[in-house]
Order: sequence, then C-alpha cells, then structure tokens
Amino acid sequence: MSYAETPAGPGTPPGGLDDALLKVLFAQSAVGLLVLDPQLRLVRANSLVEGVGTEEYIGLRFTEAFRLDDPDGSEQLLKRVLAGEGPVRDHLVRGRLRHIPGDRIFLVSAYRLDGPDGPDGTVLGLLSAVVDVTERERARARETALAAVRDAVGGSLDVAATCRAFIDALVPGFADLAVIEVVDEVLRGADPPVGPLPPDTPLRRAASGRCEAVERDEVIRGHPVGGTRRLPPRTPYALAAADLRPRLVPLTAETPWLDADPDGSRALAETGAHTLIVVPLTLRGAVLGLVSLYRCGAAEPFDEEDVSLAGTAATRAALAIDNARRYEREHVIASTVQRRLLPQAERHQAAVETAHVLLPGRDSGCWFDTIALSGARTALVVGGVAGEGLQSAIAMGQLRTVIQALAGLDLEPEEVLARLKETADRLAHERAALPPSDSLHGEPLRAGCVYGVYDPFTRTCTVARAGHPAPLIVGPDGRAVPLDVPQGPGLFDTDSALFAPATVTLEEGSVLAFCSAELLADERAEERITRTLAHPSRSLQQLGDDIVYALPDDTRSAGAALLLARTGTVSEHRVATWDLAQDRTTPATARLLVRDRLQGWGLDEDTVDSTELIVSELVTNAVRYGTPPLRLRLLLDTTLTCEVHDGSTASPHLRHARTVDEGGRGLFIVSRLAAHWGARHGPDGKVLWTEQDLPAGDTD
Repeated sequence: MSYAETPAGPGTPPGGLDDALLKVLFAQSAVGLLVLDPQLRLVRANSLVEGVGTEEYIGLRFTEAFRLDDPDGSEQLLKRVLAGEGPVRDHLVRGRLRHIPGDRIFLVSAYRLDGPDGPDGTVLGLLSAVVDVTERERARARETALAAVRDAVGGSLDVAATCRAFIDALVPGFADLAVIEVVDEVLRGADPPVGPLPPDTPLRRAASGRCEAVERDEVIRGHPVGGTRRLPPRTPYALAAADLRPRLVPLTAETPWLDADPDGSRALAETGAHTLIVVPLTLRGAVLGLVSLYRCGAAEPFDEEDVSLAGTAATRAALAIDNARRYEREHVIASTVQRRLLPQAERHQAAVETAHVLLPGRDSGCWFDTIALSGARTALVVGGVAGEGLQSAIAMGQLRTVIQALAGLDLEPEEVLARLKETADRLAHERAALPPSDSLHGEPLRAGCVYGVYDPFTRTCTVARAGHPAPLIVGPDGRAVPLDVPQGPGLFDTDSALFAPATVTLEEGSVLAFCSAELLADERAEERITRTLAHPSRSLQQLGDDIVYALPDDTRSAGAALLLARTGTVSEHRVATWDLAQDRTTPATARLLVRDRLQGWGLDEDTVDSTELIVSELVTNAVRYGTPPLRLRLLLDTTLTCEVHDGSTASPHLRHARTVDEGGRGLFIVSRLAAHWGARHGPDGKVLWTEQDLPAGDTD
C-alpha cells in the first residue's frame, strides 16, 4: 500500500499526517532537502543546505542558487527526471554559495513529485536531496594525490624523470601550478649541502607543470625548466630553505614580500595564484631543493591539511631524488673509468683504416680496441660486460688489459679467447669467494667478446667469438660478405666448449663492423647496418654516425660500442722479401741485401747498422737451428719490422750468457737493439720478428 493510500487515524484531519511528516522530515532530516517546482525553481529548503534555506533564495532556479560550474548539464539532468526517465542518485556537482567562500562539491539526488493522479497525472516538481561533501572529496583528492606520488615517484633513477613524475602526480589534482627546483650540484651527483641552505646556492628548475585553466607555463618569469636562480632574500622560498619548514602563504596584491621578487610577483599576478605552499626537499638534514605549489583562480585555497600532504609528498620525492643522485654519481664515476680504460685516440695501423663510435648510456662495460700485431697485422676487438655501474667498468678494464697482453703473444684468435676465458673464470671465483655481506657476493658476471685478426699480405680475416655477435662485413661493391663464425661460450659461462675460428678472404676496401650486442638487438638490425655500410665513398666516421642515426631510441639510452675497419694492403714500395738458402754464407748475404734496401729507403746509418746486426743474428739462428724454407722480410711503416721465417716450430729463448760462454748472446743483442721482438707460429713453421723505432722523418 502506498503512502497516499494509508488511512488516516481517528481524529486526524485529512492531509494532517502529510503535513506532520513533511514538517518532521524537513526539520530532522540528516541531509539537505529542496523542493523544486516544474520550472526547477526553489520552493522550499531545510536548514541543512547551508546558506540556501533563506528567503532570498526562494524562487531562484536550482542552477542559480548553487551557481554550478556546469549549469546546462545539471539542468538537463533534472529535466530528464521531470520527464519520467527515473530518479538521479548521488550525482556530484561543483558550485559556489553566496555566503561561503571557495568552490563547493555537492552530492545531489533528485526524485519526481507526482500529483494525486500518480505518474500519469500532474507533475508537481522535484524533491532533491543535497549533501555538501566538499571536505570528504578534498580528503579523497588528497589521498589520491598522495597515492599518485607513491606510485609514480621512485621508479626512475634519472633525477629529471623523477621530478617530472612528481609534478605530474600533483597537477592538476592537487595544485594548479607546481615547480620543483633542485640544488644545481645535486643534479650532477654531488652530495647535497647540509641545511640551512646558503642564500647564494643556485637552484635549477628540474620540472614544472600547470593545469589547463592557467594560461602561462612559467610560475616565475625568467626561470624556465633547466634555468637556475638564487632564492630572493626575505621571501617564503628563502625562509623555507633556511629553517627547513614548510609554509602556507596567501597571495594578495598587498603581500609584502612580493616586492623582494618583482619578476615572480608579476608572473603570479598574471596566473591568478592566490595561495602558495613552499616545502623544502630535505633528507637527513641535507637540502636537495624546493617545491612550490600554487592554487589559482576559483580553486579552493590550500589549508593546513594540504600542507601536511605536501610535506609527505616532498619527503617521498626527496628520497627518490637522492637515490637517483647516488645512481648518477656512480654512473659518472663508471663512465669516467670506462673512458679512461678505452683507447684515447684512433691508432694508426699499417693496412687498416679504423673508426669507432662509443655511445654513453647505462652500459658502462662495453669496450673496443685495435691492436697492432707483428707482420702489419691488426687485431680488432669488441666486447662487453653485462650490467651497469663501477663494477662493470672495472671488470671491463681487467678483461681489456688481459686481451691486450694475450694479443702481444701472437696467439691465434681462438687461443686468445680460450686464455681470456681462463682469466674470466678466476675473476668469477674471486667474486664468489667474497663474504656474504659484500654486495657483490653471489652477483653473476656475464661478458662476451669478439676477436678478429686481419692480415694484409694474405687479405684474410680470422675471427673467433665468445658469447658475442659476429662482425658484419660489406665488400667494396656494397654486397654483404657472409661470415659464419661458430658461437663460443660467454667468458663467464660454465660451459667449457672450445672456441672455433672462421676465416674469410676479403677484397681491398671491404668494411668490417664489430658491434656490441646492443646494436643488434632487433631482428632488422643486421640488414640496417649492412645497408648503411654499402657506401664505399663515405668515410668510416660518417658511416658510423649514419648507423647511430638509424638506431632505436632505447639503444641510445643503453649505451653501445661500434668499431669499423676498412681493409687495405701494404704498399709494395715499403716491403722487401727474399727467399734465402739454408747455407752458412746466408747471414752475410742477408746483411748486404738489408743494407742496400735500407739505404734505398733513405734510413740513417745508425738504423742500417743496427738492422744489419739484428738480421745477421736472426738468420744465423734460423740457419743453425731451423729448417727450410728460409725467408727474410722487411716492412717499413711507423716502425721498421724485420721478419725471418723458417720451417721449424722450435722457439728460441732469450738467455743471459756468462762471461766465459762462447754463445747464447744472439737474442740478447737483438732485444737490446729492437724496441719489441717475438715469435709467432703458423702451420708451416715460425717467424722471429723485431720492431725498431725510427727517427722522426724516416717514415715519410
């Protein structure tokens, strides 16, 4: 039975119960009640609708009484209720009341009032329940803003990205304008100063943000993102940085401290900012920067609860910025170590032109190298230690030093990598033996390396690789040259498989690209690089730059190394080769041949005499202890190289002969006259070689 059908009790006049219920309802209801006529004009209101239940509001339209932000939308919603489309429940609207400052948030429900004839009869108007939920929604907005800060801030180890995330979390939900400034030295990884902040400390604007209602990007004119400023004295900014306490500051035209900051005063007036919260970014007594939050226009002014939220959010931001700063400092140190451990300039090679590109990034363990070997050969190396930070850079330096020492022993590429892996295994065992409290204990090491040797006389390149991509090769005609190098185990892998080399014969002018793994991360990388290298007219440096230009953005942030080499040959005018007889008179013949050739090259007499003696000792040793065939070769480049080849695999050893000994002084004499000497072995015997430094001008 509906209310209209309920019979009246004894002695109750018709309609008396309705009047009593209506009176009690309006007087005792826990929510504000409004009665609107069919034209949505206010007919009656109870006192819980603060400021509206007065005579001056009677007769005003609902949207006029509450001065809603979206009057048209709200009116259309109420008209649909009048049209019988059903009630509206818990609809949020924003507006303002005449006697209460600031924006208000109302929860509105509306129900149609039907006449005695029911839904099909006369519509009397609407009954609306209105609840002021401004404080509840503000508290919810604060919780949402703080949750956004917790979720967004701290996920990056980049200071700028951290500051940007902090601003995005607070604007526009909590503030209309926001600026975060960080002590300039902190952005470069330095330790933050202990508070109070000295007044002349430069602060750099790391990030700023604004809501759509604010027309200007800058809160403080003349200080864009990336710019620096010193805090104006006798302002809330300077005071907050001095005593490390947040401040809630109303902004009006009569605010006295604005005279000390005229640029900021003009900008604030143009944006309509009326409230400011300044919060120092502090951590354990040190000052990292300053946060400035503004509300503008018709937005509700900040209150003390907003200050509390701003302080909590700033603490979160300070911790994230400090973590990013520490990472930045370690990254700077690691990058510096990496740069110092890598070649500082392009090295001249006898028959190979080289160029490199090193992309800075998170990966501080990649390296490259070009190593001059005996016989005008060149070793080309690219490798990388997985990970980032100082420890990766140190491991990279250890491996690079070892591979340089191994290259000087004239070992084959596969043997170089095998011995390098032995060193890597020892490094891994040392790390595993660290105390459990050490941060490196149990942290795995991963590294790869590719090692190739180019011989200009045979025009061959022999390559072996350890957990690293093989080089890409493009011939002088622009076509890719296939090179199938078997994959060897990584340097720190437990796999003990052998390294297998691959050898390819190259045309003069071929280009080899030794890439770190980051450059070959996507499936189209090889095609992209080989297509770029198919331009023989461009310099190697231009080709390297073109490869970088085409890289995906994430590759650039990771860091990578690229080593390019263009093959050549040794000029026949700078090489002399003789096949010699295995005879006792051969040393004398060799001396005559060498003197004649060196004088033809215009070398000084001291060099000629020294070379004669070196060749005499090496040839004598080969005649006495070696086997045919016997070959002598001279190579003139930045140094003078002498090579004596014979068919024996036995290597001579340097001895220190006693005074009474009749022999054993040959290699000792050679070691004194030559800057470098050594022996290398091949399938058809061995080569004893020496290198002599030449006076300036003798290599022209």
